[in-house]
Amino acid sequence: MSGLINTLLHATNFRNPFLRTLIPSIGLAYGLQAAVALPSILAGSERFYDASGSVTYIACTALSLYLPTLRARYAAGALSSLPAWPSLLSSLTSKGGVNAWNWRQVVLSAAVTIWATRLGSFLYSRITSEDGRDSRFDSIRNSAPKFLGAFFAQATWVSLCLLPVLAVNSIPATTLAALPFFTITDIVGLLLYVGGITFEATADAQKSQWMKEKKEKKHSEEFLTRGLWSKSRHPNYFGESTLWTGIATAAAGVMLSRVGQAGMGFSGSGAARLGALAMAGVSPAFVTFLLLKVSGVPMSESKYDKRYGDRKDYQEWKKNTPMFVPKL
Repeated sequence: MSGLINTLLHATNFRNPFLRTLIPSIGLAYGLQAAVALPSILAGSERFYDASGSVTYIACTALSLYLPTLRARYAAGALSSLPAWPSLLSSLTSKGGVNAWNWRQVVLSAAVTIWATRLGSFLYSRITSEDGRDSRFDSIRNSAPKFLGAFFAQATWVSLCLLPVLAVNSIPATTLAALPFFTITDIVGLLLYVGGITFEATADAQKSQWMKEKKEKKHSEEFLTRGLWSKSRHPNYFGESTLWTGIATAAAGVMLSRVGQAGMGFSGSGAARLGALAMAGVSPAFVTFLLLKVSGVPMSESKYDKRYGDRKDYQEWKKNTPMFVPKL
């Protein structure tokens, strides 16, 4: 095991410190998904698909935080005094340094971990209550190439969504120490994240409670139109898009700064800053594209249109309730 780690560290020991952390962190996403794909294909089961996505988010985030210290400890070899592991708690009030992360690295990593843990446990609970089957996989479950493609698509989803956080974590903490302690993008980004994840969690909780009450025959409603679902037809998806916009906003403030540009090995030119903005913006852009055009809203709307499209109450709700951005 030690030899394998040494080999991987050596193979990714790029001249640019930023790439030394960023590339292995992205590579881990594909490695983990491949590892889960094999037994899933053999068993013909998607039971752990969503859960593995959440674990991959957390693992890649953790690697991007700890990899620089791991490299330093392996480089020290058999020396009696190994570099200390940074403290998460002390780093919450730190601008960064030799044995401490910049607080943004810890907070953004925690934001991803909280989101992934909440969503992963919610989705795993849902699929286990449905006998481990997900209708999305009905057409690909028995095709090994297609099933494998779904896992690699998930690795790509993780990599693109996480890119702003991985980028900030890949900038040496000693470099980030030159940043101001707080900036306006920090405040705006964190407020968007808190608002988004609260909105998403509330919408999910309202739907779960509605489904529970329906099973208990406390109501006979065919579709949910109460709470946040009276403000938006897809409030959970709106919350998802908003929280990733918040993460990207906070990360962009770092990546576009003079300090961030230097830490990434960028020139600081207009083109370099535009590239950094693209690296941050790809996260919410990709999430929102998937939700609005691929697997979120289109699948849900199509399913409900087929079931209730001829009902007047459904048509009224659809007419008077925005699809995505909630009405006031």
